Amino acid sequence: MAVTFPAEIVERAGRLLVLCREEGVRVATAESCTGGLIAACLTEIAGSSDVVDRGFVTYANEAKRDLLGVPDELLMRVGAVSEEVARAMAEGALARSDADLAVAVTGIAGPGGGTVTKPVGLVHHACAGPGDAISQRRIVYPGERGTVRLATVATALDMLIDGVQRRS
Repeated sequence: MAVTFPAEIVERAGRLLVLCREEGVRVATAESCTGGLIAACLTEIAGSSDVVDRGFVTYANEAKRDLLGVPDELLMRVGAVSEEVARAMAEGALARSDADLAVAVTGIAGPGGGTVTKPVGLVHHACAGPGDAISQRRIVYPGERGTVRLATVATALDMLIDGVQRRS
């Protein structure tokens, strides 16, 4: 059974795949709060294997450490839902893949788990490219869990599109 993503998100994913093919760019994803939805959205489109290198689903801190090389000290100091960890996840995905761009997301999709400083809906995004090129976004999305996760996918796709366009 195929996963159904909203048409606007599938359109973004398709636009990203076309841009990546034109520019010879491969991508990787490092996902926590989305649990693989970014990679699933991209691979829902036939022929995406020439662009998508791999996806890391690193829901647990141990997975962030083991698969992406996020330091335990960083996780303990700032927590998994932080700008610093999103950056480390993106850098780790880039270093542990054959991709030219990597996007990472870590957040609190809800309904529980939020605090005053890290509310439900908070997501940190990072996109890493060659050299020190890293873009980041901190967004607090309104709505319930599914809405937060899909909005995170849309933002991640936009960041990858921006990353490809900056390379050209």
